[in-house]
Amino acid sequence: MSKQEKAPLAVDLDFAKVDLQRRERCGLPEVIFGQGKTPAQIVKIARVLQKNNEPVLATRLDPPARKALKQAFPKIRLHPEARMATLGKLPALKARVMVCAAGTSDLPVAEEAALTAEYFGNHVERIYDVGVAGLHRLLDQIERIRAADVILAVAGMEGTLPSVIGGLVDKPVIAVPTSIGYGANMQGLTALCAMLTGCASGVTVVNIDNGFGAAYAATQITRMLDK
Repeated sequence: MSKQEKAPLAVDLDFAKVDLQRRERCGLPEVIFGQGKTPAQIVKIARVLQKNNEPVLATRLDPPARKALKQAFPKIRLHPEARMATLGKLPALKARVMVCAAGTSDLPVAEEAALTAEYFGNHVERIYDVGVAGLHRLLDQIERIRAADVILAVAGMEGTLPSVIGGLVDKPVIAVPTSIGYGANMQGLTALCAMLTGCASGVTVVNIDNGFGAAYAATQITRMLDK
């Protein structure tokens, strides 16, 4: 399909209806959520997106799905730690997104957030292993963090990092709880509740391990800043 032709509203693959008008309607294109889909289904959806001049972002991919995508699209970029694959990206935005992660164990979720934000065209910086157990590590980077337009704070355990950052900056902070932690972390529920009840005003919270959702929300902000 040429760029001059208008894409159909959707392409029906029986198992999925690929939304080709989402970018026009919502500003950002259809993304493939890989969890629960077979490798063949994921490849078929990706082919529809490519045929209609859309870049490809696939999340929550297991190893067989990543292998199938690489075989179908040799130029696709695989990101095993984040369980993602990307082929192309959206036009560059001027705004800066900072992804802060409390610990190394949070990196799969942090990288899902960072790579998604980059795919959506943001300039992304990363500051990792700055959890509150060593508060000096965070404070050493605070001027870099303050220079960002949107901050994503990713943390498990007791989930304190977003509240601390929120009390030090004048920019939007999006908190991402992770399922990392010992038993009382309850697979991220403790971090989620801590972020929801944090004392720093204006911190927005997404669901447990939802790095993609945090990056999507950040991009809605940066797209407005870019206008």
